[in-house]
Amino acid sequence: MTTAMNAELVCHLDVPGGGQVWVDGDRCYIAHIEAPHGTSIYGIADPANPVKLSEIRMPQGWHSHKVRAVGDIMIVNHEQWGDSGPDGFRGGLAVYDVSDPSNPRLTGKWVTGGKGVHRFDFDGEYVYLSATADGYRGNIAFIIDVRDPTQPRELSRWWIPGQWADGGEEYPWDDFVPPRCHHPLRMGDRLYVSYWHHGFYILDISDLRHPVAVGHSRRSPAFPHPTHTCLVLPERTRGRRHMVVADEDVSKIHPAPPAFAMVYDITDETLPIPVATITVPGVDVDGSPQEPFTGCHQPSEQFHGTIIPFAWFAHGLQVFDLADPLSPKLVGSYLPDPAPGATRVSSNDVTVDDRGLVYLLDRVAGLDIIRLDLAHAITPKG
Repeated sequence: MTTAMNAELVCHLDVPGGGQVWVDGDRCYIAHIEAPHGTSIYGIADPANPVKLSEIRMPQGWHSHKVRAVGDIMIVNHEQWGDSGPDGFRGGLAVYDVSDPSNPRLTGKWVTGGKGVHRFDFDGEYVYLSATADGYRGNIAFIIDVRDPTQPRELSRWWIPGQWADGGEEYPWDDFVPPRCHHPLRMGDRLYVSYWHHGFYILDISDLRHPVAVGHSRRSPAFPHPTHTCLVLPERTRGRRHMVVADEDVSKIHPAPPAFAMVYDITDETLPIPVATITVPGVDVDGSPQEPFTGCHQPSEQFHGTIIPFAWFAHGLQVFDLADPLSPKLVGSYLPDPAPGATRVSSNDVTVDDRGLVYLLDRVAGLDIIRLDLAHAITPKG
């Protein structure tokens, strides 16, 4: 049964399950997980009555489960998702002209080796992504120039020493999980890069052609969940810089309770310090292990002020106020009904629009557009 705290449903869309939802202006972009569904574009000028404008299909054996758009440029990933697919199709990053959203037009593609591109950030000119590459062990980080959308080109790449097999680098992780860049996010001249069970790295990208690591932290194997997202709070609090680090409740290296998120003080980038946890009451009842896809997945990469919505897998939407980063406060939630045929919710991604509406996407099926009422719940920032 649907439950809510300081939240109400505006609209439910019956769409195939998705990996990411993104809003730019009056358009909602949905990246689906399973082929043949690729990317859907909806008009949301009236959020109570979204209108499907177009859909891009994907061949079997591949998916494009991530999407970002800025203005008339849309970026999607191409990643192997299965054992077979059409000859000649390769992993990479596809660039579309969506000036006419009812007729998206492919303008260019950046191609890489292996399984392709997993996840990325896009600022309208450059893409910051995780991808496999020939000669490397696991995903590494790339910066791609898409200022000419017909000719996307690599500016630089960065990896943990030991990943470049063809470069003769010694592999030091025989007794641990292989490294994997998961998700770079840019703020200013920094790139905040989650690296799965290898923690996170802070890169100085003031020279986009030569990223330089300036900070690193790793909680695994003590914490068995992989690091998924590193989201920096744009404003300082009491003169200090903070970052939300969300673990994903999958790929545990040993049995454990559901994943959660933490707040790090990164004022000194060379020494990130965990200062608070972000947890959902009642999720970890007695410390015993629970099945995957129960706990945290990720925070919204778009948010307003200090209010950050999270997609919390089986616990739906969870909204936290980080006005005081040392004491995150749960201020809202929305638990949808499970998708048809599913036994529980699987909230996979969340974003917000300029009106403050929240878009919650299920990895099995369904998108919920939600309005929050937090006026009485927000902590005054002091």
